Amino acid sequence: MGVHEPVVAGSFYPAESDGLSRTVDGFLAKAPKIGGGAPKAVIMPHAGYRFSGATAAAAAAQLSPGPRRVVVIGPSHRHAFHGVAVSDMRAMATPLGQVPLDRATIDALLLDPDVSVIPEAFAREHSIEVELPFLQRCLTDFHLVPLVVGEISDARLAEIIGILWGGAETLIVVSTDLSHFMAAHAAQEIDGQTAAAIELIEPAKIGSDQACGHRPLSAFLTCADRRGLRLTRADLTHSGNISGDLERVVGYGAWLAHAPEDAELSPDHRAAALRLARQAMSSRARNGRPPVISLPSFPHPLQGYGAAFVSLTQQGRLRGCIGSLKAHRPLAEDILDNAVRAGFHDPRFHPVSVEELPDCHIEISLLSRPAPIQFTDEEDLKTQLVPGRDGLILESSGKRGTFLPKVWGSLDAPDKFLNGLKIKAGLQKDHWSGDIKLWRYMSEDFAEDLSAPTSIGAKGGK
Repeated sequence: MGVHEPVVAGSFYPAESDGLSRTVDGFLAKAPKIGGGAPKAVIMPHAGYRFSGATAAAAAAQLSPGPRRVVVIGPSHRHAFHGVAVSDMRAMATPLGQVPLDRATIDALLLDPDVSVIPEAFAREHSIEVELPFLQRCLTDFHLVPLVVGEISDARLAEIIGILWGGAETLIVVSTDLSHFMAAHAAQEIDGQTAAAIELIEPAKIGSDQACGHRPLSAFLTCADRRGLRLTRADLTHSGNISGDLERVVGYGAWLAHAPEDAELSPDHRAAALRLARQAMSSRARNGRPPVISLPSFPHPLQGYGAAFVSLTQQGRLRGCIGSLKAHRPLAEDILDNAVRAGFHDPRFHPVSVEELPDCHIEISLLSRPAPIQFTDEEDLKTQLVPGRDGLILESSGKRGTFLPKVWGSLDAPDKFLNGLKIKAGLQKDHWSGDIKLWRYMSEDFAEDLSAPTSIGAKGGK
């Protein structure tokens, strides 16, 4: 068995080992810290490093060295074929050295009728190769499963990805650029729609005009949807921001995919979210309207779509709590609006006054996507609930209510939690009917530091 030699070294990235190491390390050193545990998967661009290297690094910098198997899935740019192509080589090389292929996994995958060895698919293909130097600098001792995707249905490709999914030992890398050769303003609109489809995990909304790797991307999102992953934006840009040519640009984006329990914002991004919530309340109290914000001024994870609840307390007692159960807009906008609604439109409380603001303590809960719970009866439902982890949405008899996971702190048993939720929804605590539906979710909770002084003169709040 031979070695795949690099085909774009010297054009897409430096051909010499030292120069390539300096280039990749330079990108990684400037990448923002997103937060959270090791991602299960990343979405990365595969253009020349001058244009997309910083975006690729925004995802790669979040990797931990733990994975021992890396599945890189990219589109075929130069050779048309049906199905998924794998290699019969023993390794793929870059100027940084050879990456061994996971022959046992590849050989087993060849039992699938839509997977075959197609040397031509790898001969001039860059979608796998361009990702490897970042993986070589961020991971240690891993074996590679490179998949080049041809004509295949999203459902069939999702099945193949599912076979390879594995556990913490396996990292999935989806290699794709976004829109191609549009004017910058059109590209930003199209890429914004693609970003929303990724973050809302809506694979059906991603077509060939939105990403060259639309098949790998859509199939991966189908897998992510089944597993309840949270997709966090790490970067979104286009080539015109580097070249200055705004007439024909290529879009690039990077995302991290985590299990809900592993996803979280960095301390800096949490602080930015809390500042925004306080700024929104201060502006509303002082001026009668929320502040006008510029979404691009926020970190990329706050520009991405997300669902948040904003809770207010005074001296440990609830003062307002309103939020979104499902993501439907950029997270920064969701936090701003729900902070205002919690402070001034929660029907249980009178609006917060300027004088009260310093005594209001803000907590933000970022929600995972709700997943339906299947159960046979109420007792079966109670056995499925995980105290301290599960938030619940309940619908029955035309009424609806939700409890955030933190409510377990006061209602610490499944029967108390469920009965309390029924009452909140406007039902009797012993209510049960055939139309009852429940969904569960998890939340990432963070709050203002109670020991720090609170200012009501936040920027934009005057």
